[in-house]
Amino acid sequence: MRTLSPGLRSHLDGECTTLCYCWRVIRGDGVVLGFTDHDVEIVFAGTTFEALAGFQTSAAEAMLGLNVDTQEVVGALSSTAISEVDLAAGRYDNASVEIWLVNWQNVSEREFLRVGYLGEISREDTRFVAEFRSLTNMLDQTKGRRFMSLCDAVLGDGQCGVSLAVPQYSTSGSVVAVRNRMILEISGLAGFADNWFARGRLLWTSGSNINLAIELTANRDENGAGTIQLWKPMPFDPQVGDTFDLSAGCNKSFATCKAKFANHLNFRGFPHMPGNDFALSYVDKKTVHDGSPLVE
Repeated sequence: MRTLSPGLRSHLDGECTTLCYCWRVIRGDGVVLGFTDHDVEIVFAGTTFEALAGFQTSAAEAMLGLNVDTQEVVGALSSTAISEVDLAAGRYDNASVEIWLVNWQNVSEREFLRVGYLGEISREDTRFVAEFRSLTNMLDQTKGRRFMSLCDAVLGDGQCGVSLAVPQYSTSGSVVAVRNRMILEISGLAGFADNWFARGRLLWTSGSNINLAIELTANRDENGAGTIQLWKPMPFDPQVGDTFDLSAGCNKSFATCKAKFANHLNFRGFPHMPGNDFALSYVDKKTVHDGSPLVE
């Protein structure tokens, strides 16, 4: 049961109320934004809540136990603080959202309703729809190490140990021709094998997509022309002359870790772990089940 402050309780007991909702959005990069459905901006707790920012929320679906509560946050892209580029770049992914009920005539009379995180974000014309997930969603996230055949490290991080700054694992180039939104002809691939940069990271250093990154699904040499295929279209169409930095990719397998990066001593997976077929198999007279290694 929620206990309200005496001032807000007295206000709610009155014949007329002056209430509004306020949302405080805290992005992963530390940027804090405030929005309210009131027609005048509101300031409290060091945050200015922008008026009529187009924010609204659906009814919350409260779940019992440890199930994840869900709610939708709908916003128009009318606020200068929210841009299509930031949404496409993932700067609002997993952003923390606080929801407040506030008496706009006396902001000291307010109630903190709930906190959660933004989930899937979709865009339609000039508005966006974001899924608001309760804190119990964190219980569904993987914590610690996972036991699986593939490596669970991120290529180039402290656990992996591979340096992506060396020439054989990185290159720079520019767009030479645009075939479509996902296939580009580029410079900078001379001397690299086909799919050397598959699953790698491309970071734009100029153009409309500057500072945005994307994963590649393939790279190849087609009659002397280096081509790459993006995992998904960029927010803005790449143009001829746009420059980028490119780093090699890894499919997380032990064979790739050893052959491509000579980093098998730091491999963070379990390539010899039996799979589901073995775990579900039954004992027979022909197969030896003595605990000896499956792979020599």
